[in-house]
Amino acid sequence: MNYKELSDVFKILSNDKRLEILDLLSCGELCACEIQKKFNVTQPTLSYDMKLLKEASLIIERIDGRTHYYNLNQEYFEKIRNIFNKLSTEKANCCCHR
Repeated sequence: MNYKELSDVFKILSNDKRLEILDLLSCGELCACEIQKKFNVTQPTLSYDMKLLKEASLIIERIDGRTHYYNLNQEYFEKIRNIFNKLSTEKANCCCHR
């Protein structure tokens, strides 16, 4: 993952509703209808947010018949965690040479 990709992810996460959706999904897989009821949003609004989260690789979609299920993409969140760990601990590439 490069910094441009990470920046794009943060743009998507700048929406509080999307952050709430991710928080809800941290408890496990949910169908779109459960998420829609929880946030009292229209289906098109939810579809748009889920599309953005999916395109950013933050969530995984599973379709069973006409029902769409969503879950966090744990592997992708691990990549994000690794970047922050690197930024907070790695000094070998520091340009200031302190």
